[in-house]
Amino acid sequence: MAFLNPELIGSIAGFSTTMSFVPQVVKVLRYRDTTAISSSTYVVYLFGIVLWIVYGLMIHSMAILVANIVTLILAALVLGLKFYFEREPVAH
Repeated sequence: MAFLNPELIGSIAGFSTTMSFVPQVVKVLRYRDTTAISSSTYVVYLFGIVLWIVYGLMIHSMAILVANIVTLILAALVLGLKFYFEREPVAH
């Protein structure tokens, strides 16, 4: 059963979970509204992603590495945009 290859299953799972962040990124970029996004949730989530990347390095799994590096970029983008869009306007 070649289709049950663990690396293939991991790649499909990683692709699916990583792509779940794309609609959030698009919505944030389109509407510039991040008020409903929890920054503490994203900080904890990013920490977990970094640990997944370390784990992927330790076990030499490209599926885990690629999926989590892309997820890290997308989630960090959402968090960065949240801080950017919600900063206080500078008084002159």
